[in-house]
Amino acid sequence: MSNPTHPDRQTERLSANPKDIARAAEILRNGGTVAFPTETVYGLGANALDPDAVERIFVAKDRPHWDPLIVHISNRAMLDEIALVSARAERLIEAFWPGPLTLLLPSTKKIPDSVTAGRPLVGVRMPAHPLAHSLIESAGIPVAAPSANRFGRISPTTAAHVLQDLDHHIDAVIDGGATKVGVESSVLDPNQSPMMLYRPGAITPAMLEPIAGPVTIYQPPQQTSPEPQSLPSPGVGIRHYAPRARLILVEDEANLNTQIKVLATAKDRIGVMLPKGWSITNHHAEIFPWNSIEDAPALAQTLFAGLRELDSREVTLILCPLPKPEGMGLAIRDRLKKAAKN
Repeated sequence: MSNPTHPDRQTERLSANPKDIARAAEILRNGGTVAFPTETVYGLGANALDPDAVERIFVAKDRPHWDPLIVHISNRAMLDEIALVSARAERLIEAFWPGPLTLLLPSTKKIPDSVTAGRPLVGVRMPAHPLAHSLIESAGIPVAAPSANRFGRISPTTAAHVLQDLDHHIDAVIDGGATKVGVESSVLDPNQSPMMLYRPGAITPAMLEPIAGPVTIYQPPQQTSPEPQSLPSPGVGIRHYAPRARLILVEDEANLNTQIKVLATAKDRIGVMLPKGWSITNHHAEIFPWNSIEDAPALAQTLFAGLRELDSREVTLILCPLPKPEGMGLAIRDRLKKAAKN
């Protein structure tokens, strides 16, 4: 494999056909990096059992080593190779895998410390996307795969988004079209009572609790250092998912128009994630037509695409409404509040 930071590095563009999946699997087995679609967002994959391959993920993303990775698997044998599974975890696996749920499980010695940021638990997920499943199965190895973007930036939901951030930094990307969920997996620690939901996603507390008991949503401590020794879970960094433009969050249509009126006198170029049925008084703003504010799953599908689109129009600030803090709305609010951190 070529040097992961070489400016002349060529990133192969691959499709979803069997020949290209076999090529991508070969790259992974040889220690390279491949971006691929899951049902949530595109992931940047490498052999989870190879410390050198894992390091290529951190280099390509410019990701700090205190932020752990999620390992993606395609079958039970891979799971048993890398993690220990409790009875409660078994119930969750039966109910939600394959799907957008990551479980934090005690890791075996086969998992490098760099994957877990030196912690005893490893995040594991079995993706539901058929292309992701075929790639992992063909490679025959568990695949560490955080989102395929530069660290802290907007997660990618298309292959084009991946290339905006990582072209010439990774070995290949498989174009499987736009992802369906649009935000990253729920991350759950089932080893404590109540269980700890570190990152909300499509699998919500209301879905988890009937299967495995009470759930508490993680509240990060006050940040005392810009670089923690390690994070307890993937996806809990203080500032993440951020556009280049400054992001301002609003609670309702009236608040949106008030903010536009206040900001219109400044030199900022304004972008708006505008829900269906809402209107704005300033027609000079750049608009991304969003879905109904009441339809959180539909909002999630185009959340990151909308932020990237407004960034591409060179706005300097983006106004974005928040859905209700329930169901999938919890996941959207989580991403937006992290993205809006200064």
